Amino acid sequence: MMNRRKFIHALNAGAALSLVAKPSLAALFMDGQSARMQDELAYHTIQSITFGDVRLQYPRLVGKNARLDLHGYGIRNEICIITTDRGAKGWASLRGGRGGAQRVVPELVGKKLSDVFQVAMGITDERYLPFDMALHDLAGVVLNKPVYALLGREQPFTTKYYSGMIYFDDLEPAHAPGGIDQVLANCRYDYDYGYRQFKLKIGRGHRWMSYKDGLARDVEVTKAVAAAFPDCDILADGNNGFTVHEFIEYLKGIGNIPLFWIEEPFHETVDDYRKLRDWMSRANVKSLLADGEADPDPALLDELMQQKLMDVHLTDIEGLGFTNWRKLMPKLVEYKVQASPHAWGSLLKSYYTAHLAGGLGNTVTIEGVTSTSDDVDLSGYTIKDGELIPPAAPGFGMALLR
Repeated sequence: MMNRRKFIHALNAGAALSLVAKPSLAALFMDGQSARMQDELAYHTIQSITFGDVRLQYPRLVGKNARLDLHGYGIRNEICIITTDRGAKGWASLRGGRGGAQRVVPELVGKKLSDVFQVAMGITDERYLPFDMALHDLAGVVLNKPVYALLGREQPFTTKYYSGMIYFDDLEPAHAPGGIDQVLANCRYDYDYGYRQFKLKIGRGHRWMSYKDGLARDVEVTKAVAAAFPDCDILADGNNGFTVHEFIEYLKGIGNIPLFWIEEPFHETVDDYRKLRDWMSRANVKSLLADGEADPDPALLDELMQQKLMDVHLTDIEGLGFTNWRKLMPKLVEYKVQASPHAWGSLLKSYYTAHLAGGLGNTVTIEGVTSTSDDVDLSGYTIKDGELIPPAAPGFGMALLR
């Protein structure tokens, strides 16, 4: 958490704030329409903040990855609901624990919405981060606009949408493992659901199998999925379960199978990423290198981007915060690095990312966490040609059902 806090503090420093004022965005932020929207927010005063949770159910058991055991059948997602004196309601995931958020409630209740949220940037104070998503939703509801429109797009940018649910399914259940056929069956389910990208978890030899057997299975799974779904992209996520030399052995093992991206194959260092990039260049492997999810170190990530050793920034959409992602995006554009905020665990995070991408672009793909819910209406979002399409409904376009 300390690294993430440093990241957030850096983004809120004056130098980072200056990133917002890029010429391509300045017109949107300073024009009359933005000012009129801000004036509309001033008519609303925050009256109450309440807490609850929603259940999100996965369509199947999600298994192990290189480091963690079974991920289960779904989650219970903590949420907050913000109501104004005019009856407008916004809700979203609660960032962090409820205890810390409750301490901030007295600072928000009684304030004008315009004092805590600005259309041009998001929340006005880092202390409001627990309510970042909900304040974006509320502003959209008040202004009758989807969140992506608050970011400047009447018609959203859309981008690819990958299944992030292909774990070590071949190893489950423990008493009768399903083998590679089970991985292929899960890919088939996701293909029929609409995905045209699969992220395969690899690194079985880090914890669950011997190195030799785990590597062989990683390679075999990758080849099997590539053969069964030739019209789909494959992403490979090592969850820091390899050394640089071990990961190069995996790349040699899969041969000429193209990977859309390589995600966190080992704990990132400049030296190891340079070794990997150099080997990839010699071998003509053109995969994107994606990092920044696990314990992000802002200074190191910045160095990797400056040295062209990282192509996709992965820090979690809620962990960093929606407002801070808005601030970070211009810097990524400057570095020619694309975004794909980590969303694993909650489909709500996938949908928040669809609005960030929809308003700002520069997002190479979005992580999908297929879920159903009796507590939330998720039906406004659709998948078309392998892309995630956010609804034009106000805010994030999801209604609470209970």
